[in-house]
Amino acid sequence: MKQNKTVVFLVSAVALLVLPLVLQSFGNAWVRIADMALLYVLLALGLNIVVGYAGLLDLGYVAFFAVGAYMYGLLASPHLTEAFPALAAMFPNGLHMPLWVIIPAGAGLAGLFGMLLGAPTLKLRGDYLAIVTLGFGEIIRVFLNNLDHPINITNGPKGINQIDSLKFFGLDLGKPVTFGGFEFSSVTLYYYLFMALVLASVLISHRMQMSRIGRAWMAIREDEIAAKAMGINTRNMKLLAFGMGASFGGVSGSMFAAFQGFVSPESFSLMESVMIVAMVVLGGIGHLPGVILGAVLLA
Repeated sequence: MKQNKTVVFLVSAVALLVLPLVLQSFGNAWVRIADMALLYVLLALGLNIVVGYAGLLDLGYVAFFAVGAYMYGLLASPHLTEAFPALAAMFPNGLHMPLWVIIPAGAGLAGLFGMLLGAPTLKLRGDYLAIVTLGFGEIIRVFLNNLDHPINITNGPKGINQIDSLKFFGLDLGKPVTFGGFEFSSVTLYYYLFMALVLASVLISHRMQMSRIGRAWMAIREDEIAAKAMGINTRNMKLLAFGMGASFGGVSGSMFAAFQGFVSPESFSLMESVMIVAMVVLGGIGHLPGVILGAVLLA
């Protein structure tokens, strides 16, 4: 049995590695679809922590996706230096943040926003919680749409363009790379980065599910009053769920901005949140393989 699992794992790993190279031969559009599917898997894994493990219905999850995307857009484009001359004097070559700064910053900022959302909703459950989180998602979108005056921070409905591609170890993911006589297109390079992030997220989610924290979340999901009576600090556990789930969304958003090279508020509508919830529900709430399959099918 263990040997069979190892064989399945190895075959799956090889298939995932070869997939973008096969798709690339049919055109980069197919690889781009695979890239977006991986980003949605990352989003669904994050929402699964909030909805699947802790049982907190969050309809404003796309807000954290937006926070991560705009954070990267502002840190890796000429927009801020053009809008603020003082910043241009401090960074004459512009703001070009490396990957090692972007991922922790995206996770940290979105996690902070997640806890800010969670704090006032600790007493809410079910439909009431869904309505408040839905409102939070719309508030973020409206802010992004209107923060172009009196000080131009988000560039309003026009969005932010000229966003840098990701760079690390001297490798620019925005340019094709030739290795071993074979050319890897930009979208293929992004595929491997997104796949690495998804695998790391699956590992983190699985370890958290098996941990005391994961079991506390599931106890809250099944019966919050009983969980509280057994000594679980439901307040802290809920805040942690919101923060952890949001951090996945922030990382996914920053990757989306780097991949697209452009972000605007219309990418973060309510329907995006509904779609991500549908991915989690379709695959089976709290079930990791199901959530991944649901995200791939709907993306």
